[in-house]
Amino acid sequence: MTPNRTDRDGMEGRLPAMAPLANPYVPFQLENPPKYEARKGLVRGTLFPGLDLPFMGMVNQKELNVTPMTELQALGFAIQELALYLDTHREDREALELYRDYQKMYEKCRQEFRRNHGPLNHGAASESENYDWLDDPWPWEYCKNKEA
Repeated sequence: MTPNRTDRDGMEGRLPAMAPLANPYVPFQLENPPKYEARKGLVRGTLFPGLDLPFMGMVNQKELNVTPMTELQALGFAIQELALYLDTHREDREALELYRDYQKMYEKCRQEFRRNHGPLNHGAASESENYDWLDDPWPWEYCKNKEA
């Protein structure tokens, strides 16, 4: 006699009858927490050392190459991290000032990048008569973008 197969030959997962529930933990940030500089924050995955909780103790110690593109990425990351922090800490004037400073630096770097390397995305209006979004090099063309 063949056993009754209700799990479609192992294609459906099942929990044991007494499976424990997960217990999530989200660290609470205090006012004016210490902050990494933008490039290090991008590598570590957070701008805030207090939230830097490496998985299984593995710490990313790599350094980013210093290029206009990585500078833009780091500044954009810092802006987003500070925006998320300010969502829950609206009274932190120091963080708000840093947020605004990073926005100014990002805009300056973005304009310089565009002047030297072309638009970052197709939505950036071109100052030439032609649609230059498709001009080379593409971001994934590593050898052509070493300097970008």
